Amino acid sequence: MNRIFRYAGQAAVYAAAAAIIGYFSQAPAYRAFPEDTARIRLSFQHGGERLVDCRRRTSAEIAKLAPNMRKPMDCQRERVPLYVELSIDGTVRYQRTLPPTGLSGDGPSKVYERIDIPAGPHRLDLRLRDSKRETGFDYEKTFTMSLADNESIAIDFRSEAGGFIIR
Repeated sequence: MNRIFRYAGQAAVYAAAAAIIGYFSQAPAYRAFPEDTARIRLSFQHGGERLVDCRRRTSAEIAKLAPNMRKPMDCQRERVPLYVELSIDGTVRYQRTLPPTGLSGDGPSKVYERIDIPAGPHRLDLRLRDSKRETGFDYEKTFTMSLADNESIAIDFRSEAGGFIIR
């Protein structure tokens, strides 16, 4: 008789746990972001130009170096910071100077930014400077698109593909 109560109690606990898990798997409803909203994710990493141009070593300089160090070019490792700008419908929503990563400042600059905007048609203007110039941009691209409710797009950057890419 004691065994029957034990099995019945165990079944009741399992049924209660299953009911709780079943309820929370369906309710409350989860939304990634608010209703009538779309999300833009600006996410990429890119290395800018070298801060100091490479120079060719002379024959005498190469001869003074150890055999395993005899490279014809002398290049500093540091890179320039990137300057990134994102305008949505003519309003600047993201504007940053991104320093290079790494201990020597020789790694790529990285960005990850999420921007929530109302669903509907929008114009995105993207600009990036990865050179030593003080003004202007090396890459510029404009996209016109209509974003649906709860839609999420990612903006990537690939210099070999011509600049900004929307995925």
